[in-house]
Amino acid sequence: MIISACSDYRAVAQRTLPPFLFHYIDGGAYAEHTLRRNVADLADVALRQRVLRDMSELSLRTQVLGEELAMPVALAPVGLTGMYARRGEVQAARAAAQHGVPFTLSTVSVCPLEEVAPAIDRPMWFQLYVLKDRGFMKNALERARAAGVSTLVFTVDMPVPGARYRDAHSGMSGPNAPFRRLLQAVTHPRWAWDVGLRGKPHDLGNISTYRGHPTGLADYIGWLGANFDPSIGWKDLEWIREFWDGPMIIKGILDAQDARDAVSFGANGIVVSNHGGRQLDGVPSTARALPAIADAVKGELAILADSGVRNGLDVVRMIALGADCVMLGRAFVYALAAAGGAGVSHLLELIEKEMRVAMVLTGARTISEISRDSLVQADPG
Repeated sequence: MIISACSDYRAVAQRTLPPFLFHYIDGGAYAEHTLRRNVADLADVALRQRVLRDMSELSLRTQVLGEELAMPVALAPVGLTGMYARRGEVQAARAAAQHGVPFTLSTVSVCPLEEVAPAIDRPMWFQLYVLKDRGFMKNALERARAAGVSTLVFTVDMPVPGARYRDAHSGMSGPNAPFRRLLQAVTHPRWAWDVGLRGKPHDLGNISTYRGHPTGLADYIGWLGANFDPSIGWKDLEWIREFWDGPMIIKGILDAQDARDAVSFGANGIVVSNHGGRQLDGVPSTARALPAIADAVKGELAILADSGVRNGLDVVRMIALGADCVMLGRAFVYALAAAGGAGVSHLLELIEKEMRVAMVLTGARTISEISRDSLVQADPG
């Protein structure tokens, strides 16, 4: 099969992965309206074509929170990435480092901080939830600092888990889930050999390190469910500054007032995100929410965005709508599942090429020249 787009990697991932893993990454909350809107609304953003602009000098380089990036892209935190390829977080982090963009390790990664950080030659980012177990959070912050993490990403749009119906149907959760997962594994031999047998241990590395014993997939939903805290507020982030003096990004902002609150709190950046449509179904797509948020806080902190991004055109669209940097989630996991780190590297190459085409044909020589002027404005009539 010729791979020329993210959709190709998704098709290979669907054939390769046991269904419980494919649908875990592919699905969303409730009826998945927001998941679909994320992709559709972003694809509907029309770029303004410009010609004869002398585009011989073109640069995708940019700076985010003091870091030089080869292009305005970062790999988003995705839980259980190590189940999609053998030691998947390490493979994805290496691919990101080779392309000069950040990799963000999830709290609920398979590979722990201490395994991933030494495998790459640039500082990585680390994502953390606000959890009831403050001992775990303090331990994670200390370990992140010791591992050389440059930027902390706090996910705040998950005080409770979203209702993800696909997981119950697929075997990720629900009745007889362990038996169903085992049956799926043995009927997907490529995955069973590469990840199931050779990719062990299959536990949540960061949590296991803290608890002192393996925390496997069977414990995943239970541990998270017991530790998510619906009572969290901005005050619950304040004590973190005692343990972390580096850049801090708040992930999960979808409202301009929340973005202003993040500025007041002293955040260095935000991620405009609806969690890829995996939390509250029916909320606006990121593409629709982003412009108002950018109007409210642009220039006061770094604005990142995710959800619905599948190619380089989408990256350019997000930047034109107000983002400084764009995070890839599902897109890189599809590539990882299909072809390991080489797949992630190839996906990043595709995104770079697609960005270059879009910039040449919209007349933007640098990332800073991508703006609302790069878009076809809606007819006010």
